[in-house]
Amino acid sequence: MGKQVAVNLSLCVVLISVAACHKKPSPVARPMPPPASSSPTGRPPSPPEPFNEPTIVPPEPVRDETITAASLDDLNRNSLLKPVMFEYDSSEIAGTAQKALEENAAVLKKYGTWAVTIEGHCDERGTAEYNLALGERRAVAARAYLVSLGISADRLRTVSYGKEFPFDPGHDEAAWSKNRRAHFVITAK
Repeated sequence: MGKQVAVNLSLCVVLISVAACHKKPSPVARPMPPPASSSPTGRPPSPPEPFNEPTIVPPEPVRDETITAASLDDLNRNSLLKPVMFEYDSSEIAGTAQKALEENAAVLKKYGTWAVTIEGHCDERGTAEYNLALGERRAVAARAYLVSLGISADRLRTVSYGKEFPFDPGHDEAAWSKNRRAHFVITAK
């Protein structure tokens, strides 16, 4: 009988261990029935009317009749936009360049529909690759300054011509100083 008690006791220990390890299943959330309709027709209520914000139309920019009648070629030939000049091997916007860009920003604000391409140019010194990169930095610096003055970036494109299109074909400092520039071309009005 001692052996039988030991077997029963072992069986009880195993059953208690299994029962202790067994977890209750997690409760399952049952879906709630939809709320009872309060409308007499049994239909759900209609959605609220959309709220329409009033459309604010900016005023037309003040236009000078001779400017608006001019062709793009005429506008660029007699441009109201001033070139921005740079020091040798620099794309920094210095004092005189800042003044020119502020004046250009005033013109671009007055003629709010104009789109402009800013061309970066260099003098003949340096490799073609170096001057293309420097011209790009100059055009981008001029664009960034105009954007900081409130001109929309959508209206301004940049392109670099490096040393390919000199303003002055001379080979001295006087000519080179004229060629280190950001030039503004009106591309749409």
